[in-house]
Amino acid sequence: MKKLISLVALASLGLGLVAASPAADLVAAQKARIAAFKAAPKKRPHVAFVSNGVADFWTIAKAGAIAAGKDKSINCDVTVEFPGGGLSDQKRMLEDLVIKGIDGISVSPIDPTNQTDVLNLVAEKSLLITNDSDAPKAPRLCYIGMDNYDAGLMCGKLAREGCKGGKVAIFIGRLEQDNAKRRRQGFIDGLLGRTPDATRYDEPSKVLTEAGYTIVGTWTDSFDRAKAKANIEDVMIKNPDLALMTGLFEYNSTLAVEVIKQQGKQGKVQLAAFDEGADVIAAIKEGFVLGTVVQDPYGYGFESVKVLNAFCKGDMSMVPANGMISIPARVIKKDNAEAFWKDLKAKIKAGKEGGSKDAK
Repeated sequence: MKKLISLVALASLGLGLVAASPAADLVAAQKARIAAFKAAPKKRPHVAFVSNGVADFWTIAKAGAIAAGKDKSINCDVTVEFPGGGLSDQKRMLEDLVIKGIDGISVSPIDPTNQTDVLNLVAEKSLLITNDSDAPKAPRLCYIGMDNYDAGLMCGKLAREGCKGGKVAIFIGRLEQDNAKRRRQGFIDGLLGRTPDATRYDEPSKVLTEAGYTIVGTWTDSFDRAKAKANIEDVMIKNPDLALMTGLFEYNSTLAVEVIKQQGKQGKVQLAAFDEGADVIAAIKEGFVLGTVVQDPYGYGFESVKVLNAFCKGDMSMVPANGMISIPARVIKKDNAEAFWKDLKAKIKAGKEGGSKDAK
């Protein structure tokens, strides 16, 4: 009798798990559509690349997406969207793309936890992948980007090498994004010399004093550049003995360079930067920024279009078993800054397509 009860309980649990996995069903449905494309591939797919905000980082990603659309081996139509109005704006853009019958969408979700409905809608009507910031619980077919915890570690170690202790401030656009949470924690662990642990989470409001450093706080700005600059200015005024700061989104680091120069703090307040802002690269070459951890936004755009185009031809062979197409981060310092910048400018020039958001 006990054995029968156990079997019934297990069966009930299994049914509950199946019923509670709409994401798995949507992934399966997308794969079935891709399999069908082998017999009848899309002749000229129309795909979209959607950022999580407006920044130079995304302008570079757009160049990569447009270049991919023009590539003779790919040859598809590309729409690029930059949501300047946050979560609601990104939701509207995704819904509009679905209504227009777009074949596939690569998106950097702003708040995946609260975007379940719209991400499910995309997966139901189109093909969904993520870039830059993942939504691992969403029905996406793959994620294109780097491991943001590892990249944060790289930035933290860069800071630790250049600044041996003192007060530290962290600036970032928002913490709802998966990439932001992981990047911030990686930075903290790398700076403090901890054993890496991507599951660790230090509360943003908590002052951390450890290993000779005091992290005085984390400031967010929701992609509001005026607020982002004001945050940096305010922290520097309230902490005249600030030793180090990091800007974990591209514009945070760019604005940090601007404020450091305006206040004449070159060499007095160290900066461990993130991403490839022009002013940041110039400051590295001048010698008053320690370095920057760069992603490959051009690669995010190019690979997103390449992968979605392949899906529309019935090919999923480029997606590894773990669902992550890795484009690793790297550190740029004074010795390799000029070569990096020349290569980046050449890529952007090659991918430019006037002011249009569509590549035909």
